[in-house]
Amino acid sequence: MSYLGKILGGGIGWALGGALGSLIGIAIGEYVVDSPSRQARKKGRRGGGQASGFQQNHHHTQAGDFGAALLALSAAVIKADGKVLKVEIKFVRQFFTNNFGTQRSNDYIKLLKEILKQDIQLRPICIQIRSNMQHALRLELVRYLFELSNSDGEVHTKEIEVIKKISFYLGVSERDFISLKNMYYEDTDSSYKILGISKSATNDEIKKAYRKMALKYHPDRLSDLGPELQENAKEKFQKVQEAYEKIKKERKIK
Repeated sequence: MSYLGKILGGGIGWALGGALGSLIGIAIGEYVVDSPSRQARKKGRRGGGQASGFQQNHHHTQAGDFGAALLALSAAVIKADGKVLKVEIKFVRQFFTNNFGTQRSNDYIKLLKEILKQDIQLRPICIQIRSNMQHALRLELVRYLFELSNSDGEVHTKEIEVIKKISFYLGVSERDFISLKNMYYEDTDSSYKILGISKSATNDEIKKAYRKMALKYHPDRLSDLGPELQENAKEKFQKVQEAYEKIKKERKIK
């Protein structure tokens, strides 16, 4: 089966329609055109025929859908600081390998490299993702983007700006964005910001905020996803617990 067939056979679903489908279609078209095995048939095959069959198909989010969304938004974050680092590509590859297997991971990385060459229109793509992806999964998507940004050991300010814009378009609240950011970009009040509260909050407000965040980020909410996503959800849940324990210790809350 061809590279294109493997990707489409994986069931990208709703990603094949709208702005996201258009971006992926162009990238696939570019790959097919540039493939050595297709050079002899290059004339008249400039990607358009490959993308014309894409049709929008709304349904509940599946693993392939999540993968397609990750490709587009990963590319936007990777390009944010003007550099495409090998460590960032390696991070994405490892994530896809853990969730989809080695072969599909290789296919997705080939597609990512083509998407990196394209002009990524974040707003329409994020609106499409938002309309097809449950809120808990959109939070996980933003968390993943911070993990990607931090893969080179630094969360660049330009990357934060792009992730903030993505979060806004995805319908993620500013409080949730700040909470997620402070799991990877610490300041003096990070523990409070992770819980979505200010340092002036009362002990009762802190307890209430912890229960709310613990419920929001509980791994059971993503139990239908792959093992890598479930493991990441556990790590995020642990960060919430660690932030709460740190505040409890500082304030001597029982």
